[in-house]
Amino acid sequence: MKILVINAGSSSLKYQLIDMTSEEALCSGGIERIGIEGTKITHKANGEKFVFEKPLANHTEAFNLLMDTLIDAKMGVIKSTSEITAIGHRYVNAGEEFMAPTLINDEVIAKLKENIPFAPLHDPAHIACIESCRAILP
Repeated sequence: MKILVINAGSSSLKYQLIDMTSEEALCSGGIERIGIEGTKITHKANGEKFVFEKPLANHTEAFNLLMDTLIDAKMGVIKSTSEITAIGHRYVNAGEEFMAPTLINDEVIAKLKENIPFAPLHDPAHIACIESCRAILP
């Protein structure tokens, strides 16, 4: 079982892919300056560190680049995104309704969107990543 852990900030996306059978981090990294000139990607996998720049307009583009990186012939650690069993998100402010781990569904997304005024810089980024994740793990 492989779990992808995501932490989306207002202009960043940090991640780690963990193989739960061995509890080993297969890779980790971050994408900085999303939507800002000078977007930088740092990816650590297979004992190597890869650093490159690529303009990314938003968190959806950043998440898609992450998926491409995970399966890349040189930098990747999995053959297909179908190897990812679950995705966990760190969420800055999900409101009083979500004080414990919560399975995401349409109702949860709607409530998270209602709470955007409480963390207007971070919540839209979180929601964009969650919605991108749902596209690969419906």
